[in-house]
Amino acid sequence: MKHRVFHSNDLRSRLSDYAKRLTCNEEALAEAYDYMLANDILFDEGARSSICSVNIEPLIEHLLARRFYAMLRDEIPTNLVPLYGKNWVTLKDRWLRAWEQAYNILINKIPSHHVRIWWLRAGGAKIGKGSSIWRNTEVLGVENLVLGDDSVIAWHCQVDARAGLIIGDHVAIASHVLIIAGSHDLTAPEFWSVSAPIYIDDYAWIASRALIGHGARIGRGAVVTANTLVAKEIAPYKIVGGSGAKPMGERPQNLNYKVGGKGLFTLFH
Repeated sequence: MKHRVFHSNDLRSRLSDYAKRLTCNEEALAEAYDYMLANDILFDEGARSSICSVNIEPLIEHLLARRFYAMLRDEIPTNLVPLYGKNWVTLKDRWLRAWEQAYNILINKIPSHHVRIWWLRAGGAKIGKGSSIWRNTEVLGVENLVLGDDSVIAWHCQVDARAGLIIGDHVAIASHVLIIAGSHDLTAPEFWSVSAPIYIDDYAWIASRALIGHGARIGRGAVVTANTLVAKEIAPYKIVGGSGAKPMGERPQNLNYKVGGKGLFTLFH
């Protein structure tokens, strides 16, 4: 299978560092790297390196390749799709998906911030102090969602954390924003999934109806204006918008406000 999740750029150039961590020589790791490429465990697409997004560690016969895969997997801020079968990991995953669907169908409509946040935390989401996710916002991959302190995700958003979604402190995400963790390989007849973690750093502001695509990193204090598509890195404090998320300006760098997404009227959110 060729379902894959992005790990990093220029992975091969850093094999010497990984060899030290794995206590092996670089030549042996280079051989394991080539084995992984040949067996759809690791994928190089230009400078981009991805690994299989299904947790195939038990199936990898090459011992060093298995250890290297496990190390790369643990560096990605997500839980990979398990190998389904009659086992505990499958049961746990099915329970999480049912818990998640209950939230998206029913719980996210309950006018109680405390109930909604409790439900998400019980499903594995890490949600900081004073943060809020307003009603009618859907969450996918609940166990991979990290939301910092004093941040808000407003009404009617879709929050896809299946490849890992890390949101910092004092972040404002306006209504009807789409955060999409993945897509599909349009060149493959099998329609393999491709995904990547998304990072939204402190004090970022995502305006209404923006679409944040997989692999995006929104820098500290950056602004994505309304109806803008972003699937790349946005430098800190930059304001971007329009086709191609073009630079439109820059914010001050001494930001110190509180978003205040949780307050007296949270009941109505």
